[in-house]
Amino acid sequence: MTDPGATDYNGAVIEETVSLTHHFLIAMPAMADPSFSRSLAYICEHNEQGALGIIINRPLDMALATLFERVNIPLEGHAAAELGALPVYFGGPVQTDRGFVLHRPMGHWQSTLEVHEDIGLSSSRDILESMGATGEPADILVTLGYAGWSAGQLEWELTQNAWLTVAADAHILFGLPPEERLAAAMQILGVDYTNLSEVAGHA
Repeated sequence: MTDPGATDYNGAVIEETVSLTHHFLIAMPAMADPSFSRSLAYICEHNEQGALGIIINRPLDMALATLFERVNIPLEGHAAAELGALPVYFGGPVQTDRGFVLHRPMGHWQSTLEVHEDIGLSSSRDILESMGATGEPADILVTLGYAGWSAGQLEWELTQNAWLTVAADAHILFGLPPEERLAAAMQILGVDYTNLSEVAGHA
């Protein structure tokens, strides 16, 4: 949480900020930034220094088999069939040449951010090598790039009604195809995306 009286992205005063780690951000229809239009983002870290997340409903025209080939990691046995066909996602506009793996269970990897309970975000080669050899961890979502917000920026965007927020659901992350995730997150809120106003008013 920020200290009372801390200043936000635009210099205004924030009284208190609740961490949105392990929450979904749902882009409002009026979102002008093409990187985030109609996107569902999963927040992996949120504190007074800023926020880090990945977009989870924007598959690229690239399968995991292609990514593994590019980084010279073999996909062996059942992993080749089960993982190789999965899509790689556009995770956000930051470091789009770098891969990130959202996964469950957490495991023990060289570079892992503990997100929530047994969900982690790893960026080290060893998790890819394990996936290629054993197919584990089985619950995975691989992105190129991530979304980042500087201190106070996400809070400011929320005051501008750029996003809706809701506590995340692991089934949406790992159990649904990408085209169903945005609608499923909206259902948690009890809202139909098609009914949202193109220009959101302030509550």
